[in-house]
Amino acid sequence: MSKPIVAIVGRPNVGKSTLFNILAGEQISIVKDTPGVTRDRIYADCEWLDRKFTLIDTGGIEPDSSDVILAQMREQANIAIETADVIIFLVDVRQGLVDSDEKVATMLRKSKKPVVLVVNKVDSFQKMMPDIYEFYNLGIGDPIPISSVSKLGLGDMLDEVIKHFPDMAEDEADDEIPKIAIVGKPNVGKSTIINRIAGEDRAIVSDIAGTTRDAIDTEVTVNGHKMVFIDTAGLRRKSKVIEDIERFSVIRTVTAVERADVVLMVIDASEGITEQDAKIAGIAHDRGKGMIIVVNKWDAIEKNDKTIYEFEDNIRKILSFMPYAKIMYISAKTGQRFNKIFEEIDNVLQNQSLRIKTGVVNEIMMEAVSLQQPPSDKGRRLKLFYMTQVSIKPPTFVVFVNDKELMHYSYTRYLENKLREAFGFAGTPINIIVRERGEEK
Repeated sequence: MSKPIVAIVGRPNVGKSTLFNILAGEQISIVKDTPGVTRDRIYADCEWLDRKFTLIDTGGIEPDSSDVILAQMREQANIAIETADVIIFLVDVRQGLVDSDEKVATMLRKSKKPVVLVVNKVDSFQKMMPDIYEFYNLGIGDPIPISSVSKLGLGDMLDEVIKHFPDMAEDEADDEIPKIAIVGKPNVGKSTIINRIAGEDRAIVSDIAGTTRDAIDTEVTVNGHKMVFIDTAGLRRKSKVIEDIERFSVIRTVTAVERADVVLMVIDASEGITEQDAKIAGIAHDRGKGMIIVVNKWDAIEKNDKTIYEFEDNIRKILSFMPYAKIMYISAKTGQRFNKIFEEIDNVLQNQSLRIKTGVVNEIMMEAVSLQQPPSDKGRRLKLFYMTQVSIKPPTFVVFVNDKELMHYSYTRYLENKLREAFGFAGTPINIIVRERGEEK
């Protein structure tokens, strides 16, 4: 199930990063008193009353500012408005209602998205209530008073936020159709791929890097099965960014990955894999998405009998954290090996939903233990009691042990490899959760 996206927007220095850090439970954003210090949006996974969501921290909005950083922040917040399901509009009770708040409110009203108006820095609800009432003038609902520093009023705010989430049953029905995100740097051929998939020119195809600005959903039926393909705005390394809008296109990509079951990461064969590709692959891996690496424009490079092996070695080296990823070589332009994409997507979807009986899982675990003794520390040895699969998408296993501290990362990886040897799980990550016997959750 894809998690709803919640964006915090507002002018600089109203306390967005402080609020974000408290909700995220860790110091992620840089917080300073200088307005405009939050430069890049940062994501965090959050949960309130069993509803999970992705929180976005944005730069401040200054609608009339000619200052470059503030103009970029406005663009960044615009993209947050486009991609968010719910928007927290944060204002500052100490500064009061200012002209910029009116302009931001106008931007938010035009978005037609649910907006929760939150008045920050309310250290005393009794004393400051008259100051809060003036924010009714914005015309976007009841202002909710909070103090992010003192952690006051956050529960009421989150209650209001989750009211706007889609109904869980509705969400699950929507989740029945597999969603495939097509990601990669600009000009690697994502739009050509989506056009060939759709059988019509749905996306603009151009040699100008970064032509596709917005994510586009294309629903297709393959062998009687429906699939939704999500095309995304291209990604560039920051040093090469010229236009502000390109700088923030990564936001749409992360949102698309969040919504997807399987990610097709497109690489240009003539360029090879880059650090930026590795970052995107990392996002998909962390969020437990299936991964297929599509090397496009394979027809455009000179090859010998070693080319494909050298190319694969390089990909495996840079993406060493995801050895399970499938790699395929195509040409979207000529259609070379193109239909194999659907076959690979089906395989990955099946592997993501594979369920293994507890008895069989334990046989694999016992065999693994007999072949390689669990680690020990200071005379105390790790004991594995039993293992069971608890969920799918991605396949997730819980292993019960005598002492979690003794479970070294390398032994967890060893168990994962044994599961892969037995059942494949190609194209999907596997989660192994370690618990001590007696832990309920």
